[in-house]
Amino acid sequence: MSGMLARYERLVAAEELQHDPDQRRAAERLDRLQKDLEAHSPGGLLSQLFRPKKVRPQGVYMWGGVGRGKSMLMDLFVETLSIEEKRRVHFHEFMLEVDRRIRDERKKESGDPIAPVASAIAEEVRCLAFDEMVVNNTADAAIMARLFTALICDEGVTIVTTSNRPPSDLYKDGLNRSLFLPFIDLVQAELDVMPLNGPTDYRLDRLGDIASWHTPLGDEATSQVREAFFRLTDYKPEDAANVPSGELDLGGGRTLHVPKSLKGVAVFSFKRLCSENRGAADYLAIAQAYHTVIVVGIPRLSPENRNEAIRFTKLIDALYENNVKLFATAAAEPEELYVSGDGAFEFERTVSRLKEMQSADYMARGHGRG
Repeated sequence: MSGMLARYERLVAAEELQHDPDQRRAAERLDRLQKDLEAHSPGGLLSQLFRPKKVRPQGVYMWGGVGRGKSMLMDLFVETLSIEEKRRVHFHEFMLEVDRRIRDERKKESGDPIAPVASAIAEEVRCLAFDEMVVNNTADAAIMARLFTALICDEGVTIVTTSNRPPSDLYKDGLNRSLFLPFIDLVQAELDVMPLNGPTDYRLDRLGDIASWHTPLGDEATSQVREAFFRLTDYKPEDAANVPSGELDLGGGRTLHVPKSLKGVAVFSFKRLCSENRGAADYLAIAQAYHTVIVVGIPRLSPENRNEAIRFTKLIDALYENNVKLFATAAAEPEELYVSGDGAFEFERTVSRLKEMQSADYMARGHGRG
């Protein structure tokens, strides 16, 4: 298996990737990390000579706007890392798993569960690779400093992660943020922070001429958003049946099933999002967790659908205010979705936002509040 940098250079030489100085620096840093991890693997030379207690190469925190190649570099790093004790996982999925482990540990012991949970994780992996680190859950924010201090400093686990935000902006304006600040200090002290903010949004390039709003409903519209999903996530169309689903933590012990969830892109039905009883907090959780949302099956709305129209307005407000890219299949153009009924006049603002969200300027924005 060739190393990270060699693989990256071949992709550039083949013009599958464009020359990008930020990407190149990150690839070089990840290549050095690979060599450090492999040198101290159970079969590595240094471990054979000295068998140190635990050697932890310093991890990497890559951050930048959507489409700058963070996930691509992460994939190359994990794919070419020749150790068995590695794991690549979406950050939300990992924290849901940690919550389950903590609950199980509390059933067995009365003490602090963080240390034994970290120890159990460290038994399984030496390198944890997270895609899309974003923190919007108060419970997660409260434990992250202790959890990752235990993983990194006590257990010697190397962390590699991507994020759309610099460490200092994680959980920005979050409730009880003071509990989270030690985690930011930990990241800045224990991980190399590398920005990837080159001028090119490669995901937008890959979209080509695919529009974001598709009407009328039918096979053609479905085919278009399906293709957008594959281009945005680099997932192979022939593997469509295996696209992973996910569970989004809504807080308060509630979760939302996400039928398709990959690399910050989520697919939902209109019925799931707007026909069920949901509030603004649910939509905010979606907007913070995903940089791109695909909503399928948006119907024309009548006076009898006023509740669905109100929820749809709240959904669009949350997506718009967090600069989330929206792809949709709908029965009509935005201005024809809800023309009469309670709140139809106010719905005109939603129409205006839906139109703006199709513009090149909006699509080029970075995820998160500006």
